[in-house]
Amino acid sequence: MSELLLIKRARLRSGELTDILIENGRFASIRPSLEAERAEIIDANGSLVTPPFCDPHLHLDATLSVGRPRYNMSGTLLEGIRVWGEYKATLDRDTVIKNAIDVVKWEVANGSMFLRTHVDVTDVTGVALDALLEVRDAVKEYADLQLVAFPQDCIFTFPEAPALMEQAMKAGCEVVGGLPYFELSPEDGVHDVKFAFDLAEKYGAMVDIHCDENTDDQSRYVEYIAREAIVRGMGERVTASHTTAMHNYNNDYAGKVIGNIRRAGMNMITNPFANSCLQNRTDGYPRRRGHTRVDELLSAGVNVAVGSDDIMDPWYPMGKGSPLCGAQLLMNYAQLSGYSQIPQLFDMITVNPARLLMLDGYGIAEGNPANLIILDADSEFDAIRLTCDVSYVIRNGRIMCKTQPAKRALSIGNQTEYIDFKLKQ
Repeated sequence: MSELLLIKRARLRSGELTDILIENGRFASIRPSLEAERAEIIDANGSLVTPPFCDPHLHLDATLSVGRPRYNMSGTLLEGIRVWGEYKATLDRDTVIKNAIDVVKWEVANGSMFLRTHVDVTDVTGVALDALLEVRDAVKEYADLQLVAFPQDCIFTFPEAPALMEQAMKAGCEVVGGLPYFELSPEDGVHDVKFAFDLAEKYGAMVDIHCDENTDDQSRYVEYIAREAIVRGMGERVTASHTTAMHNYNNDYAGKVIGNIRRAGMNMITNPFANSCLQNRTDGYPRRRGHTRVDELLSAGVNVAVGSDDIMDPWYPMGKGSPLCGAQLLMNYAQLSGYSQIPQLFDMITVNPARLLMLDGYGIAEGNPANLIILDADSEFDAIRLTCDVSYVIRNGRIMCKTQPAKRALSIGNQTEYIDFKLKQ
């Protein structure tokens, strides 16, 4: 690997064309018309160059397990939980490691190198936790992986859960999870939230709670999360994931909750793949949308990010670890197609998740670690429209992945035309 890498004619998100010089794994200079002897040169040719994507919500212990031991025929969240429970009883450490590493590689090839995965620790065998601790170390050359101690069987519903949660934090998890809406009673749900915050304070950790992932307008644990974040002054370290019930809140109450979320300075994650598929299946018609109030949260200035959640597992049978695909799906079903909303969608897979992951040195700026991607598009708009290929993935100045975009040759009569679906000006 050359210690010098020069990227010519890079288009930043601002639209500015510039050159980028990378030296010893860091951004050394960012300005037009740079030259460097002995540098390896990449001609971006006006393509969009951005910081890497971040995927802040995965379940790598379950990934690629679709159909084992059986398929989720109803497509519901509850059946997915039952299938996972059956599969978890037979969990094989080596299989978890292999599948998780495979999906991390998919993510990197799609431009993501900063990931957060939940790991089910409500298993006295500790198979999943042990496996993902090994995965975190195995992938560190090409990806940063945060682990969330996640109580899939709930903190107070599963008797061993409190001790297992503490054990997981001692083992090295960086984030405390929770599942308040699935506890035995509303009171237990409130205690679930408080337990998570207490444990996070004890270990100086972050909080990321599966919250209100249902269609119940009385499922309101996000309010308790915001309260704890405010009272304890932990806002930037706190994330509520899913919150699909918020879609069904009356508008007065939703406005109050969103105001408290903003006051707390906490983060929100929406997971468009799984939630669009899992939620509201019992509605009949008309059928409500299975997602949180993304547009209202963004308008209020709340930090909202997009996660993949499930990739070929009991909850979602498809997926390939592509944040661009997630952003495009969210644009459609959350109705975020306004011209000013497209950059917001791109923020939701880059700077917003980087903020909630509390990453240091993220972004294309002199002195920062040289992490970037080059997209086969010249704008955020076209990157999302095309769910384009990521031509280059560069980590600490090293080219980790290079993709040759597809070439489609259309023959009509005696003429051959190459189609790339890009607007020709």
